[in-house]
Amino acid sequence: MAITPDYLRNASEVIGAASSLRDAAALWRARDPAMRVVVVDAMDMRDETPALRLGHRRIYLATSNGHCWNVTEQPLEATALILTED
Repeated sequence: MAITPDYLRNASEVIGAASSLRDAAALWRARDPAMRVVVVDAMDMRDETPALRLGHRRIYLATSNGHCWNVTEQPLEATALILTED
């Protein structure tokens, strides 16, 4: 699945407006069940570059080869969203 600029904009609106990061993940999973959405501690992503910064929240793009997960800066490769909050 390719992530388009519109997709990221819509995700940022939902994720940024949610009352908590866990709620944000649940809302986006309900909106797009095909997209994996994972919430992790911000410290786990400290060396990665987020695709979006939403105040204290960050959205990272990730891809998987079926076994290993990698953070990617390429929206066309992304198959998951990783969410963190400071």
